Amino acid sequence: MENESYVKIITEWDIVAARQLGRNVAKELGFGTVDQARITTAISELARNIYLYAGKGEMQIEQINKFGKKGLKVIALDNGPGIDDIRRVMEDGFSTSGGLGAGLPGVKRLMDDFDITSSVGKGTTIQVVKWLR
Repeated sequence: MENESYVKIITEWDIVAARQLGRNVAKELGFGTVDQARITTAISELARNIYLYAGKGEMQIEQINKFGKKGLKVIALDNGPGIDDIRRVMEDGFSTSGGLGAGLPGVKRLMDDFDITSSVGKGTTIQVVKWLR
């Protein structure tokens, strides 16, 4: 971990702050505008999920350097109700909020690495990485 920043997600405005922080870090790392948009879209979706389903949580955004590759890692974590069926929420079209159901599957497609852990009654942690090409 070289350089880490975080945004607490409590209000809808915090979603905007997390997006902006992600875009700034991505730009600083040298990501092009298309990848910046992918990263900010993923951050927005993850932060919105925290706000909608857990009520509050945190977005951590950090620059990483692994095996000589630079990247941006985003960790979304909360102590909310957790996800009882991760496989189901990873299906395109599945939604508990009446949305399009593109959320987590979309985040997975936008980023290079995707990992999710969740415990019912304890919360969820989602970690995603976008590598600089």
